[in-house]
Amino acid sequence: MKLTSSAFQAGGMIPKQYTCDGQDMSPPLSWSDVPDGTKSLALIADDPDAPMGIWVHWVAWNIPVTARALEENVPKRDALPNGLKQGTSDFRRVGYGGPCPPSGTHRYFFKLYALDTTLNLSPSTTKKDLEKAMQSHILGQAEVMGTYSRK
Repeated sequence: MKLTSSAFQAGGMIPKQYTCDGQDMSPPLSWSDVPDGTKSLALIADDPDAPMGIWVHWVAWNIPVTARALEENVPKRDALPNGLKQGTSDFRRVGYGGPCPPSGTHRYFFKLYALDTTLNLSPSTTKKDLEKAMQSHILGQAEVMGTYSRK
């Protein structure tokens, strides 16, 4: 699988509008080469450079297998009409929370997982819960990393 964003190059700077310094909206993501047998997709976005350890920015699952992209500014609701569900980030709210590093340049990993099932999880689901639910169901994965530092 391959995951990209039209908003930033892999390893490049994430534009301000996708951060706490801008509109705090999710960036556009697109993917290809989803493995045969995939029933749904899941997404985790996190920052391994946070001072207190990994900071989770986004948790989503049951992304339709027919989808090949998430448009920018995914609504911050626990369930969307297409079946996509979103859990709770480390900002303690549902949906995407953009980069907001306290200092320095941080890396933000967007990780997409192809699953052989759909998941029945609640809006209070965290990254840890999602990872546990995905165990033994991952058919493939891809990631794209962007960076951000505050001015």
